[in-house]
Amino acid sequence: MAVFAVLAFAAGGALAQGVDYEKSEIRFVSKLMGANAEGHFRKWKADVDFRPGEAAKARASVEVDLASIDFASEEVEREVRRPEWFDTARFPVAAFRSSAVKDLGGGRYEVAGALTLKGATHDVTVPMQMHKDAAGSTVAEGRFTIRRSAFGIGGGAWSDPSLVADEVNVRVRVVLR
Repeated sequence: MAVFAVLAFAAGGALAQGVDYEKSEIRFVSKLMGANAEGHFRKWKADVDFRPGEAAKARASVEVDLASIDFASEEVEREVRRPEWFDTARFPVAAFRSSAVKDLGGGRYEVAGALTLKGATHDVTVPMQMHKDAAGSTVAEGRFTIRRSAFGIGGGAWSDPSLVADEVNVRVRVVLR
């Protein structure tokens, strides 16, 4: 869930304004036996230091409460909290710590850092776009893909990618106050 990088960076885009969590979201889609399985996280927080024009000095950390996963099914949510999936009893939080932010111009950025999920840490780079919405709020959006197997998510029979795809598509939308 490199999504945390995007969230952290987006929150820092206008740190004094803060994140409007009611209008912001972390969504993901995977394939379960060929059908889309969509969900989101209800609880996350970001701590960011970012100043426009000084992307190289940016720092960000994001934490996501993995037990706050929402699949619109309590049965599925209980399952993904189990050891074969997120193992939220042992690993309740996913964390991202940025190491670099690159300004690509035109409101586009790349955020690089370390993503820790279920005890595994991997370097990730997340593309994101910042723009103003019709109400004048700053919005940061990003889309990217991660491989769940890299983090040991979906063990046992669930490790078969014909049952649950290894690729997880993540979409982040963060609205700044």
